[in-house]
Amino acid sequence: MPRVAFSRQMDAPTNSQSSRTVQEATTALPPAEVFSEAKRFFGRQSGVYSAFIEQEGPTHITLRGQGGEEIVIGTAVTGGATRVTASSYLFDQQIARFFSTLPPLPQTIADAIAASSAKPSPVTS
Repeated sequence: MPRVAFSRQMDAPTNSQSSRTVQEATTALPPAEVFSEAKRFFGRQSGVYSAFIEQEGPTHITLRGQGGEEIVIGTAVTGGATRVTASSYLFDQQIARFFSTLPPLPQTIADAIAASSAKPSPVTS
């Protein structure tokens, strides 16, 4: 019986990991408190979901988890708020849970940030 070769384009996965590897949240906590909360949160997770501090700087921390998996958390202060960005390949669900524990911004600060980002920047020549 002759062999028949099939050529078929694979569909893009419906549960794509790339959209979840970098997550961002905004909180009222200062960066040092965000990092303290992250160390506490990831250190108390059970088994394969725990991660521990590997590197630390004034604007970022790196945590190492099961199998050498890395979690990187960075912060930037903007207009009275702290923007927190986190990245990991396998710990995306735990990062989302951590973000849900951070206190939100007061509405007045959130409104001020939204208003300032909506203003067009002046054009200079």
